[in-house]
Amino acid sequence: MKILLKIKYIGTPFCGFQCQKNGTAVQNVLTEASEKVFGEKCNVTGCSRTDAGVHALGFCCTVAPENSRDGWCRIPTDKIHRAYQIFLPEEISVVGAAEVGDDFHPRYAAKRKQYIYRIWDAPFENPFEKGRSMRCIFPVTEEMEERMKTAAQYFLGKHDFASFMSSGSKVTDTVRTVTDSGIYRESGGALVFTVSADGFLYNMVRIMAGTLIDTAAGRIDPDHIPRIIEQKDRSAA
Repeated sequence: MKILLKIKYIGTPFCGFQCQKNGTAVQNVLTEASEKVFGEKCNVTGCSRTDAGVHALGFCCTVAPENSRDGWCRIPTDKIHRAYQIFLPEEISVVGAAEVGDDFHPRYAAKRKQYIYRIWDAPFENPFEKGRSMRCIFPVTEEMEERMKTAAQYFLGKHDFASFMSSGSKVTDTVRTVTDSGIYRESGGALVFTVSADGFLYNMVRIMAGTLIDTAAGRIDPDHIPRIIEQKDRSAA
C-alpha cells in the first residue's frame, strides 16, 4: 500500500520538485516530513518534475516506507493533511490523501498535466503578481492577443517538441501530445496561457510562452509555428 498525496506549493524557494544537487527541492522537504509523520524512512515519488520557481496547485505524489508492507499507515487518510501541517513550511501544503496499491505510480497513472502561465503586461507593477507571472515590457493589444491565440492553436496535437526544450536535458523522446492550448485575458488583469499535455519537456512551457510573446511583438508570424516545430531545433523558437 502507498499513500497518494495531493499537494500545493509555492515554488519560489525551491529548485523544483525533484531532488537536486544545487539546492533544496520540494521532494527533499516532503521526504523529511514524511519520516516524522509516519515514524520511519519513506520514499516520495512525484507525478512530474517541475522547474525551479514553478508553483503547483494540484501536484500528486506517493509516499511509502522503504520497507513497504500492509498496515504501515496508522493515520486515517482524512487526518493525514493535519499531520503534515506540523512539519511542513508554509510554502507547502498537503490538501488531500488516499490509499493506493503498491503498483500505482503517480507519473504513469497521470491522465494529463496542465500548466498555467501568467503574463503581466500592464504599464504599472502589481505586487500581487510578483513571482506569479512573467513581466511583459509592452502592453499586449487585442490584435496582438489574436496573433497569440492563433499561434497557440498550432501546439495542439502530437508533435516532436525538441524545438521547445532547453539544452542540457537528457530526455531522448521529445514527442508529446498537447490536448489543450489557449490564451485568454482575465478581466482587467493578466494574460493567461493554459496548456495541457500527456507530459512536458524541460522548460517547454516557458519556451512556448516566450514564443507566443514573440508572435505578439511581430518577431514571429503565428503561421510559422508549424515550421518551428518541424525544425526540431531549440534555436528556432
